[in-house]
Amino acid sequence: MTSTASNENIKDDLQEKISCKLVSEIIRERIKSNGARFHANDNISDYILPGELDTLEKEVATRIRDLLKTLLIDIDNDHNTQETAERVSRMYINEVFKGRFYQQPKVTSFPNDKNLDEIYTVGPITVRSACSHHLVPILGDCWIGIKPGEKVIGLSKFARVADWVFSRPHIQEEAVMILADEIERLCEPKGLGIIVKAQHYCMKWRGVKEPDTSMINSVVRGDFRHDLSLKQEFFELVRQQSNAAKNY
Repeated sequence: MTSTASNENIKDDLQEKISCKLVSEIIRERIKSNGARFHANDNISDYILPGELDTLEKEVATRIRDLLKTLLIDIDNDHNTQETAERVSRMYINEVFKGRFYQQPKVTSFPNDKNLDEIYTVGPITVRSACSHHLVPILGDCWIGIKPGEKVIGLSKFARVADWVFSRPHIQEEAVMILADEIERLCEPKGLGIIVKAQHYCMKWRGVKEPDTSMINSVVRGDFRHDLSLKQEFFELVRQQSNAAKNY
């Protein structure tokens, strides 16, 4: 065998190995080669190339189909579950976990020309997530308080960013911190406060099965952290908004 023919065979073998890789393996290797993290609540959209999500959706559907079969569900003959794998795959990638796979919604900031320095709150914003321990729903409300700095963003953008952050597997404590980081990056407020109250279906649906239990946690940064009166004002505004929402 000539050297040229040998090189061609090696090239063909290499190409075959590459083509046999699952898209999840290709993306995972790309993330690792960049020294990046891919925990459940990380956004990995920078490492996904155009077209790969469609292929990943098909791969995930195959895995879910195997799971259903392992659970002894006759997906070949049960008309209710024949397309369940495809539906669940679309749901995870494009809805429930979209905050992992898609870029952050575009948020335009504007200069604070009027030098606004009074605090304002936005809420309740409905947030939907999934417990990273059991992959069951976390559903709740979020309030965001801002003391403006040199930049401001539109009110609707807070809801869009919150939805993007929470649309990943989470524990609630970390989700609030990630959201606070994103809001600080987008509008650089002098003060920031976030409160989330949510119910966890890992407690409602399974385990202790407590239907009315909720979790509340908060983060305060900047002037809200250092000025007790501002912090109290933020919590009072949230209380008023919460009461008003109940009366609608």
